[in-house]
Amino acid sequence: MHNTTNKYLARGGIMSFINSVGVGIPEHNLSQDEVKDLVQEVFPFSTDQLAKYLPVFDNAEVKNRQFVVDKEWLKQDHSFKERNDLYQSHAHELTCEAVDHCLTNKDFLTEDVPYEAIDMIIFVSSTGIATPSLDVHLVNSRNFREDINRMPLWGLGCAGGAIGLSRAFDWLTAHPKKTALIVCCELCSLTFQKSDIKKSNLIGSALFGDGVSAVLAVGVDSPYLSFRKSNTPKITKTSSLTKKDSTSVMGWEVSDNGLEVIFSKSIPALVHTFWEIHIQTFLNNLDLNESMIHSFIAHPGGKKVLEAMRSVLQSSDSSKFANSYKVLANHGNMSSATVFYVLYESMKENTNKDDVSILSALGPGFSSELLLLEWN
Repeated sequence: MHNTTNKYLARGGIMSFINSVGVGIPEHNLSQDEVKDLVQEVFPFSTDQLAKYLPVFDNAEVKNRQFVVDKEWLKQDHSFKERNDLYQSHAHELTCEAVDHCLTNKDFLTEDVPYEAIDMIIFVSSTGIATPSLDVHLVNSRNFREDINRMPLWGLGCAGGAIGLSRAFDWLTAHPKKTALIVCCELCSLTFQKSDIKKSNLIGSALFGDGVSAVLAVGVDSPYLSFRKSNTPKITKTSSLTKKDSTSVMGWEVSDNGLEVIFSKSIPALVHTFWEIHIQTFLNNLDLNESMIHSFIAHPGGKKVLEAMRSVLQSSDSSKFANSYKVLANHGNMSSATVFYVLYESMKENTNKDDVSILSALGPGFSSELLLLEWN
């Protein structure tokens, strides 16, 4: 492993470092049984339809999720404006919480990183809209510099966290003395449509939760590189792939009431075709194979997606995906923010020097993002 990884680095030496991760967790926790009961109460399904659809909740491997709103709110009708007003207020609160946690997280940092040290904020979201984008409100609420660079990214869905981290890698490669803060904010509960009885909405109701996460990445010559502890990884390679003519796989249908989820049943099958090509090409180009990968920091789009990934990789070692399953069980699918929750759990473990991991996520487009992480 050591020789293979260093052979790659000797060819290019391009890298940036992940210093810390923080999370912002909403206050309302709902068990999967509570959500299941809620769906039976608010959706106008017949007895036969309920018998057909409700096993989705039992088989999703989700135990708990966190929402910014309570059960009573989910039982009522709401306008797009009401939903978006709540998105902006809760997003502001939780992004501040996640960023504060990230910049002071003693699990990963030897000392706090000051707000003034941040050179770039990449703000990722797909579950609400704001102009100016919400990173401006974050800058106004904390002591960030006025000359900070900003990169708001919208519409990337579940792939947004991985794509945001890849764009940070690109920017830090060009600016190796700089720092970048990648913030993912997704409040999926505010998009819940109790009048939408399409199967995709039911599946979304069994999977999606709310969450915010933040990652601090720094360039190889950053003075803040020394603030990191030893159990943090560096990024050495990224890859993006977007499938032509696949916009119907996942995304939003915009209605008068808000955002209605598009979530195709073909996603696991696309893992066996589209994602298989991407991951195998990525590994082959790096002279790596599945047995050489310590762990897969995979966005848990759902149980079937994770099972399809393990099948593609012919991975019999379920521990390589353990943190993806753990986050899915405890938080559900929080769209772009989820993969940073998995990264957070992975960074809390004692990983050996020169082990490598693959961070991956799938999103609307239909797109795939892969990053190679080397542990130090």
